[in-house]
Amino acid sequence: MEMFRFANPAFFYALLIIPVLIVLYFAYRAKRRKAIKEFGNPEILAPLMPNASPARSGWKFIITLIAITLLIVALARPQFGAKLEKIKREGVEIVIALDVSNSMLAEDIQPNRLERAKRAISRLTERLNNDKIGLIVFAGDAYVQIPITTDYSSAKLFLSAINTSVVPKQGTAIGAAIDLAAKSFTPNSESSKAIIIITDGENHEDDPVEMARLASENKIIVHTIGMGLPQGAPIPMNNASGQQEFRRDKDGNVVVTKLDEKTLQEVAAAGGGKYIRANNTEVGINAIFDEINKMQKTELESKVYSEYNDQFFYFVALALLLLAIELFIMERKNKYLKKVKLFKK
Repeated sequence: MEMFRFANPAFFYALLIIPVLIVLYFAYRAKRRKAIKEFGNPEILAPLMPNASPARSGWKFIITLIAITLLIVALARPQFGAKLEKIKREGVEIVIALDVSNSMLAEDIQPNRLERAKRAISRLTERLNNDKIGLIVFAGDAYVQIPITTDYSSAKLFLSAINTSVVPKQGTAIGAAIDLAAKSFTPNSESSKAIIIITDGENHEDDPVEMARLASENKIIVHTIGMGLPQGAPIPMNNASGQQEFRRDKDGNVVVTKLDEKTLQEVAAAGGGKYIRANNTEVGINAIFDEINKMQKTELESKVYSEYNDQFFYFVALALLLLAIELFIMERKNKYLKKVKLFKK
């Protein structure tokens, strides 16, 4: 099945010039007839202008309009695409669940836990080839930020806009994130699947270990990356005056958010995956990716159209031919070609 499209359809707005030219042409013809009438009766003056040919002028104008139309179509770049092809790619499917709760703003990992995690994910997309990737953000709730895709450029674009305000409900619902991630893979796909949980691990919402176990039963491996250091760090925030201070509890004490390694280790163990603690030198996502690369690669089928081929040159050639013809058509009758009745008048 051949596919046809115009690469630059905006140029079709230039076709609006056609009715303008038609109006101007008929205005010119009317003015010309008026000028002839000022000299006398056109029927009496006709014998005095034996070589005049209104029909030739009309044909020249029509040919010019067609040529202009063809050139505008050429500028719109008509293209034909090749047949729909089924491309087989071997890879795995990865869904990353990124914690965006306020505790991820702690600066024990520079510049802060969330920003460092985002940079690591961005670098990971640069290592992907045929694999599919999806992104979930979570705090008190979990949401799909990027559906499973091979469009790594779009993934990086969406990733850059993520901050702690994308999930309104605060908390750290790791179990909800695992559950949503497990549901985000390609339906009915036999591909190898892995979930990477990136969080500080302070879970207070649900049972992430049980959700990891259920994911493992469905042949989904769950890895965890702990963002933060065991000694913890305060959570920076801006007060009403715009000045930075640290978050405090109801008693006025500075809140210190600590990495909950025990929970993350248990989640990784239940999910058949690996736990890695991030630090200021290495987040650990590359080590997780090396583990994922050991997984069996399966065929990920996708349908794509090959590149479209430009066809504008046919329209340009025809337009130039018509302009050449228009150039050789004289508005006055040629005394040597009077007997050739190409035109009625």
